[in-house]
Amino acid sequence: MVKSIKEGRVGVALIGAGMIAKTHVAALSDARHDIALKKIISRRPDNARYLAEFYEGEPPEFSSDVSAVATDPDIPVAIVATPPSVRKDIIEELAVAGTHILLEKPLGRNPDEALELVEICEREGVKLGVLFQHRMRAPSKAAARHIKSGELGKLGLVEIEVPLWREQSYYDELGRGTYARDGGGVMITNAIHSIDLALSLAGPVTSVQAMTATTSLHEMEAEDFAISGLRFSCGAVGSFVASTAMYPHRTEIIRLHFERASLKLDKDALEISWRNGSTDVEAKDDAPRNINPLLGGKHEWHQAVIEDFVDAVRLGRKPMVTGREALISHQLIAAIETSSRTGNPVQLAGIRGMSARRGVQPGSPGAGGKRAGSAAGEIGVRGDAE
Repeated sequence: MVKSIKEGRVGVALIGAGMIAKTHVAALSDARHDIALKKIISRRPDNARYLAEFYEGEPPEFSSDVSAVATDPDIPVAIVATPPSVRKDIIEELAVAGTHILLEKPLGRNPDEALELVEICEREGVKLGVLFQHRMRAPSKAAARHIKSGELGKLGLVEIEVPLWREQSYYDELGRGTYARDGGGVMITNAIHSIDLALSLAGPVTSVQAMTATTSLHEMEAEDFAISGLRFSCGAVGSFVASTAMYPHRTEIIRLHFERASLKLDKDALEISWRNGSTDVEAKDDAPRNINPLLGGKHEWHQAVIEDFVDAVRLGRKPMVTGREALISHQLIAAIETSSRTGNPVQLAGIRGMSARRGVQPGSPGAGGKRAGSAAGEIGVRGDAE
């Protein structure tokens, strides 16, 4: 039986106490008064107790037992922030018990695994949302409004740049940058946020020609560099480049070139360069901050996604990013990996779901790094939109 939201505060559980957990706890602390963090689940609960310092309110319970969340009727929503390699059993137990799930990106380590998680939740009738918090930035929302208005004209060119830096210590963490735990490197772990945001603004990609590699600056299994040419269904072309070997660390930038203006979009502002020579700057964040590569930005963006998801459960509507919609980013990443491995362009057959054909299993030889795993051939799709 699917859990419903009762009167009063909505109980939420956080499953996973890794690097991003502090951001989630801070977001839940500042969330609207009708959301309460009830439980934090960790393999080592005693090591996670420090997280209570970041939560204002009644301290949450700490446990290693996922069933304590699944069987609790007062916890209709769970945020799952574990590594992709250990999610399937957790999600299945929660879904069967009727718990709605907000999942940290990525959905899974490869398109087939991601699709399986989506189908589990659809089968059990629970909502599955994905934390792509870059959509909640003020510049992102402003860009979406301008594009929706039609005032910019036809889109011709898209640039996606993800110039990041990670020390070797980042990849020295057990399993980081491996196919077995993460499903890949910079694309699926770091650049997927920019990929999702760009696709939400420009529409789906229909074909790619790509190269991925592991630079000499990192010792890791998967790729720390990816570059690709893109063709979009709207007729635009584009470029994508992402790396964790670009020092110094810089912010991600998306540029969208339309008939009547070009948009430059980053986390701090939206810059609109009109063809008449004038420039507008909107949604500017003037608050000074140092860029910390590992913090991932303000927790207010996570907070907004959490609040949206709880509202979606309460009102019976779709969350901002459904599990099935998030599959589109996985499809594109798989296509880039395949193009790099084969040296050929790859066509993306659709956008509503996917099932990789003749899949190359994680850990098999490939071009993404020392060993690569990706879907081979045309990237196919199946399933109906959520």
